This record gives sequence, structure tokens and C-alpha cells, in this order.
Amino acid sequence: MMDNPLQEKLKSIHVVLASGSPRRKELLKGLDIPFRIQTKEVEEIYPSHLKAVEITEFLAELKASVFTDLKPAEILITADTIVWLEGKALMKPVDREDAIKIISSLSGKYHEVFTSVCLKSSAKTIVFSDVTKVFFKHISDVEIRYYVDTYKPYDKAGAYGAQDWIGYMAIDKIEGSYYNVMGLPVHKLYNELMDF
Repeated sequence: MMDNPLQEKLKSIHVVLASGSPRRKELLKGLDIPFRIQTKEVEEIYPSHLKAVEITEFLAELKASVFTDLKPAEILITADTIVWLEGKALMKPVDREDAIKIISSLSGKYHEVFTSVCLKSSAKTIVFSDVTKVFFKHISDVEIRYYVDTYKPYDKAGAYGAQDWIGYMAIDKIEGSYYNVMGLPVHKLYNELMDF
């Protein structure tokens, strides 16, 4: 059986995904390349003057910066995703009330989802990003509470997962990559790994 072109390119490389996100793991698996997961704790704090994609680029690079001992045959992948609504970053909710408040603020509006990815080896580091516009229909308070209590979206930027129930019933339209909304713009990642 033939390798896909990316497998061929990376056959002597060990790919390391520095993310605990089950969605990112699934998406990277979809590129049919072998990888291992290794995470390190990083306090995700960014300078307050940063806006939109500047935030995700800063945090993706910050997550990569703690890996100082990469071997020559390793490529590290880190990523960060935020939901951007009306000039503000919506991060992961702190509790149930916060999740309800965040989703209520998205109801009936469009928002942008920014994901930045950092590729790092012992020789170089690059960062690239993608943006997707997501249009939500109006969501009732009952629907929001059902979603938060059933799916507990506390590990998700913007308090929702596009692949969850809320994505099925609330997303009217998407402009851009659906996988970017899930946390990894795999179409761009494929190209960047081919060129890295």
C-alpha cells in the first residue's frame, strides 16, 4: 500500500502533538500520520493589548516555548483557539453560569473563530492561523441550559463545540473551515507540514 504524500515526507520524523484536546487528536489522526501526544503545563496568559488572531498566535507560540529539548528528528505541534465576538475574546467558561452567559451572547449573531498553530523543530519555528465565521440562530434559554447541563462545555473556547448538539441545531452558516472551529485547521496544517 502506498503512503500518502505527507506520510512519505515525514517518514523519518516524529510528530509530537502538545495538546490534551480530544478534538485536536481526532483531527490530526485524520491526516493519517503517526504522532504521539505530550503535554506540558503552561499558564495561558497574554498581554492585554493583543487582539483577535494576535492572541492565538501568542498563545500557540507560548505553548511551544516550554519544549526546549526537541530532538533533530521531531516536529512539535501546538495550537490555540478563541472565539471572537464584537471585539472581545471569549475563552473557556469558568463555571455553569459563565457558560450560559457566553452562549447567550452568541445567540442570533455571528462570531469569528481564530485558531493558530505553531510548528517547532530544533531548527525553526513557524506560526500560521485560520479564521472561520460562524452564524448562530437565536437560541432559547431552555436550549442553552439543556446544552450546558448535558454537554458541560467547560473545556471549549466560547463554551460550545461545533460537533456537539448545539452545532447541529444552532449553526445557520459557516464561512471558512469547519475543522478550524473544532480547533485545528487541518487543510492548512497539511500544507505547512509538507513545506516545513
